[in-house]
Amino acid sequence: MSGPAFFQTHMGQRFFEGTVPQILRELRRLNDNLERPVAVAEQFAGQEQSSCAEPVEPTPGDSEGK
Repeated sequence: MSGPAFFQTHMGQRFFEGTVPQILRELRRLNDNLERPVAVAEQFAGQEQSSCAEPVEPTPGDSEGK
């Protein structure tokens, strides 16, 4: 293949100087947004385990459809 390498072209420069940093910012933002519900779910799971010390009997009309 002849001609300049991708990073040497105008589109390549735009990609590496603009698009890649934007992708990294969005990935960081996505990761931050996903950490919050995971932390809440972990807290909830910890509370569920500690509060389930005694067995709970199913009530009529529960998940069995009666």
